[in-house]
Amino acid sequence: MNDIRVSALVLLHPEREELLMVRKSGTTSFMLPGGKPEDGESAEDTIIREIAEELGLELHPDRLQALGTFTAAAANEADHRVIGDVFCYDGLPETLDVENIAHLAEIAEAGWFPIDPLPADSNARQFAPLTRSEVIPALHAAGRAVG
Repeated sequence: MNDIRVSALVLLHPEREELLMVRKSGTTSFMLPGGKPEDGESAEDTIIREIAEELGLELHPDRLQALGTFTAAAANEADHRVIGDVFCYDGLPETLDVENIAHLAEIAEAGWFPIDPLPADSNARQFAPLTRSEVIPALHAAGRAVG
């Protein structure tokens, strides 16, 4: 099994127990926004760059808090597992329009999804195992999600 290292970001809706997730072009799985590091890039630098590229948002490093490093089957690549350095953001980036989420680069769709419970997977839409099996339980354990 091959490993894919990523940085991912938890953005929680300010009024509802919902998580911002994205779907890359040509896939059916929603996942946390983020991506792979470039050579020599820290996990924190990766998430700041990826969020700018995918959602056009500027993150302030002092508002990032590490949730943890988690491992799960990769959502879109067979015979791979993803190792994700996951960060939570304190509040929301100032330029995020919560009702009309801009998305750029390879992102085909972005939206808010309830945490409790995360919708069931279907043939048309799935959720990344890292988010469902690792991140959401960690959010509960850290007291960042109700349920």
